[in-house]
Amino acid sequence: MFGMDEKMINPVYLQIVEEIKRKINSGSLKPGDAVASENALGKEYGASRMTVRKGLAILAKDGYIYSIPGKGSFVQKPELNKYTIYYDEMKNSINTVDRSRLLEVNIIMPDEKLAGELQITRNKNVIVIRRLFFTEGKPIAYDIKYLPYSKGMPIVEEELEQATFPEMVSGSVSSFSLKKELTIYAQTPDEEIRNSLKIHDDLALLVIEQRIHNEENKPIGFCVTYFRGDYIKLKGRSE
Repeated sequence: MFGMDEKMINPVYLQIVEEIKRKINSGSLKPGDAVASENALGKEYGASRMTVRKGLAILAKDGYIYSIPGKGSFVQKPELNKYTIYYDEMKNSINTVDRSRLLEVNIIMPDEKLAGELQITRNKNVIVIRRLFFTEGKPIAYDIKYLPYSKGMPIVEEELEQATFPEMVSGSVSSFSLKKELTIYAQTPDEEIRNSLKIHDDLALLVIEQRIHNEENKPIGFCVTYFRGDYIKLKGRSE
C-alpha cells in the first residue's frame, strides 16, 4: 500500500539502523559520541535485545559505530582516505577491450619471486598465460597470468583467450569465496612490452597486479597487466 508509513514496512532492526545513520550523517551524533544503550533502544522501538543487537551489528559492519565491552557503542571516526575502486581488466572509465589475442599458454617452473607470490615451492608447476588486449585493432595492454598447476587441470585455449582473471580461477572455487587484492603502480615499458604495444615515445604504463585467494586465504592466481597509460583511467569513491 503506497501510503503506508515506512516504519510499518521496514523491520525494526532496519529502523534502528536508518535512524542512527541519519543522526550520524546529520551531525547530531559526532565521532566518539555514545549511541543509546541496548536497553534504551529496546524501549524506544519496543524491540527485543536480539533485534537491537542485529541493528547495531549492521551499523558496526558498515563502519558507523564500534563497541567497547561493558561500556556500549560509540560513533566511529570516518575513514576519509578509504576508497572503493571498481576494476575490470576488460573495461575502464575511458576504454573497453574489444578483442584479446592469446600469445602463450605454457607450464613453467617458478622463479623465487613467483613462488613467493603463489606461496608454493619452486618445484611446483605453474601455468603461465600471456595475452594482448586490443581496442579498435590497437594493442593497449600486455597481460600475464600465473596459476598453480594441478594434475588433470584442463587448459582450454579458446576459453582462456577471452576469460577475465576471476573467471579463470573460479572453475573449481565459488566466485563468492574469492578474495582479491590489487597493487597499482606506474612503470616505463621494457623492450618486449614496448614492441608488443607499439610504443615509440616515452609513454608510461599503468601496471595492475591482481592476487586472488580462496576462502582459506591460499593464493590461487597472480596476474600482472601492463596498460598503455593513455588507455586506462581508474576511479575510486569513498563509501
